[in-house]
Amino acid sequence: MVDDTIAWQAMANRDRSFDGKFVTGVLSTGIYCRPSCAARHPKRENVRFFARPEQAEAIGLRACLRCSPKDVGRDEAAVKTAIDAIRMAEKAPTLGELGELTSYSPTHLQRIFKRETGLSPAAYARALRMERAKDALNAGVSVTEAIYDAGYGSASRFYEEQKMGQKMGMKPSAWKNGGAGVTVRWANVATSLGMMMVAATDKGICCLSFNEGEEELRQRFPKADLLAGDDAFAKLLTQVVAQVETPGRPHNIPLDVQGTAFQEAVWQELRKIPEGETRSYADIAAAIGKPKAVRAVGSANGANNVAVLIPCHRVVRSDGTTGGYAYGLEIKQSLLEKEMK
Repeated sequence: MVDDTIAWQAMANRDRSFDGKFVTGVLSTGIYCRPSCAARHPKRENVRFFARPEQAEAIGLRACLRCSPKDVGRDEAAVKTAIDAIRMAEKAPTLGELGELTSYSPTHLQRIFKRETGLSPAAYARALRMERAKDALNAGVSVTEAIYDAGYGSASRFYEEQKMGQKMGMKPSAWKNGGAGVTVRWANVATSLGMMMVAATDKGICCLSFNEGEEELRQRFPKADLLAGDDAFAKLLTQVVAQVETPGRPHNIPLDVQGTAFQEAVWQELRKIPEGETRSYADIAAAIGKPKAVRAVGSANGANNVAVLIPCHRVVRSDGTTGGYAYGLEIKQSLLEKEMK
């Protein structure tokens, strides 16, 4: 039996953790889908829920070609196999090799892998290498050792991936040494939400917080060269203030943030939440293909150093209450209200 109330909510949230537990039948179109199907939601009166695809087919419904609801188990197994292969290999396998391993075409594997993890297999492999390198640096390993132990064939390859915008914005030696050799320009500015601190490297915003100052910034980058903002920074600051005052609009403000592969998958998912909408920690965990990692999602949410630009304020508790926020619930509520206007 399927609880209709729970199923409807899961479908409304496109909750991937319910994929395989039931299917959604749409009587008006004659098809049935996964709960997470990206198709436009039908009217409630046209929806029926079924525990198994066979039940939906018994009344004449056919499987959605967009989400392939009958392939949930097979897709999950293929993605897991691909992830295991990437993690175990000294050299990242090609998409063709992963396709042969999983018995999927490379194109289809790429699609389901990105749907489940938020990254392509190649991007996942790069993120894994970068994560291993960063962990080694944090453990005190030399830069050269960290690069080769993480699986890079050469130091130049590591730096090439950095230039492609992968993961660590700062050089690895700077990351290891608390921002040593990096110039961070910063300023405090008044906003409708209170005093806001904004800091940036030459690559983009590395910190946006409220009611903090130089002391907190230096805790994040203890060896960086902290300077007052110059003219170029002032232009960037103007863009940031405008974004904070109208937090729902799209932006292309450059960011310089660092995180593990998991954290960055969470942050990427946060940026997908539409203006004026919220998601629960469970929703985010399901969306990145890790439905049991709810607490880890909460930790990744808290590790976000650029408030608003990566909209962690759009995450609420599963019961719909506002939940916590690093800079206070009043600011979080104000941001949500701004987006709903």
